[in-house]
Amino acid sequence: MTVKTIKTTPYPDQKPGTSGLRKRVAVYQQPNYVENYIQAIFDSLEGFEGKTLVIGGDGRYYNDVAIQKAIRIAAANGFGKVLVGQGGLLSTPAASNIIRHYEAFGGLVLSASHNPGGPQGDFGIKYNVSNGGPAPEKITDAVFARTKVIDSYKTVDTPDIDLGTIGTQSVEGMTVEVIDPVKDYAALMQSLFDFDAIRGLFASGFRMTYDAMHAVTGPYATAILEDMLGAPAGTVVNGTPSPSFGDGHPDPNLVYCKDMFDLLMTADGPDFGAASDGDGDRNLIIGKNRFVTPSDSLALLAANAHLAPGYSKGIAGIARSMPTSAAADRVAEKLGIEMHETPTGWKFFGNLLDAGRVTICGEESAGTGSDHVREKDGLWAVLLWLNILAVRKQGVDEIVQEHWRSYGRNYYTRHDYEEVDAATANQLMDDLRVKLPEMAGTAIGGKRVAYADDFTYHDPVDGSISAKQGVRIGFEDGSRIVLRLSGTGTVGATLRVYLERYEPADGRHDLDTQEALKPLIEIAEELAKIQSRTGRSGPSVIT
Repeated sequence: MTVKTIKTTPYPDQKPGTSGLRKRVAVYQQPNYVENYIQAIFDSLEGFEGKTLVIGGDGRYYNDVAIQKAIRIAAANGFGKVLVGQGGLLSTPAASNIIRHYEAFGGLVLSASHNPGGPQGDFGIKYNVSNGGPAPEKITDAVFARTKVIDSYKTVDTPDIDLGTIGTQSVEGMTVEVIDPVKDYAALMQSLFDFDAIRGLFASGFRMTYDAMHAVTGPYATAILEDMLGAPAGTVVNGTPSPSFGDGHPDPNLVYCKDMFDLLMTADGPDFGAASDGDGDRNLIIGKNRFVTPSDSLALLAANAHLAPGYSKGIAGIARSMPTSAAADRVAEKLGIEMHETPTGWKFFGNLLDAGRVTICGEESAGTGSDHVREKDGLWAVLLWLNILAVRKQGVDEIVQEHWRSYGRNYYTRHDYEEVDAATANQLMDDLRVKLPEMAGTAIGGKRVAYADDFTYHDPVDGSISAKQGVRIGFEDGSRIVLRLSGTGTVGATLRVYLERYEPADGRHDLDTQEALKPLIEIAEELAKIQSRTGRSGPSVIT
């Protein structure tokens, strides 16, 4: 094998965020940008000689080009085998499963998740470790350090691999196996859920719609929902992956799935609606006349998981990201199991899952999952919901309201200010941090502050510490405000404001969410002066 060593110069902006390195496609198209980053990843790892690497992505624009580059660099650096999804496709949870199932060394997931695609859109690369989960900070920090000084990368001069044909090929002595991206994932889902019960649900006349958003879950949802579970043809809409996601925005929220929401709110609409994002790790759940917030969905799935065969013995614990509502905490308390609060980013759940301390995890940003993989999993959440509906023989709205009558309701919302000037956003957060020590015990907007801090996470498994994970302001009545900068955007900064208050089991559960949280919304503006400092009249997106 002839390995070519190509001279290069560093790029200063290759710092991974919470889910890898996400940039505009045009940034990734710069000379050696992809090569530098992938070589920096391999330079930060040890012991992969002769081992297996998994590669796949969400099918967005530039996916096919980057995969060919990655295969050549992997061969030049000494990997023994690459497993790659047919057509370059692997949903993020499916990639996690492939890494685990075939005991691979790790994997490259090529995705920018819920961000727009196409030539003017975004692209991303994330490295996942041998447990199938995103690389921890000690690795991503090492990768970033390497990108700042890298002066060469290794590659081989070979033709492109045929990604369209399942089977084995060779690249300079390294085996490349193109695999069915759906098969192993579908088998895993069949081992977790009562497919017979779900088939019976559809046979009874139950109707659902699943919007794959022209993204990666189209083939997965079609194979599982329609082919295996007997849902009528056409249940999956927008099911063909597109490099530009059909010129849409592959984020499963009420802004980009408004048509589905409106349909579910009509008398003639289906019983159940769901959607997933660009790489298949997020989910949207809507029942007839009931949108289920991601925080409530986490709590409901945890409370009812025992109804699915894969979780029939109960769950060990629950973990949620810090900004996610405390609805799941009340479930954990009632079940007498562990409850963990972590920073945002699925990588923080990995140690807890590996240690067997939690079974189900979730984030307010529409991500839920369990210990079956080490990523959040959109289609898994949909299937668990279907399993629960099939066993309980109730509608979504009835199940949600019954849950609130048992546990109370956490009114919760997130206000996003997208593409804010980064310097302005960082200064806003810094100014808030300065105020925190003086807030406790004071009254703001008629509410007395119980605590005010910048969340620091102490990992109970490996003892690692992650600081500055979000400003928290909690009040004596149990309500709270959280502010943090998101690491998933590619332009400027995304400022996220989370607002929450609890209504007890015997309280009012029928209030409009924004109206119920209006006092907190006003306090957040009073504290941070977001609109005056950013020049925005309101949030870009409210969820």
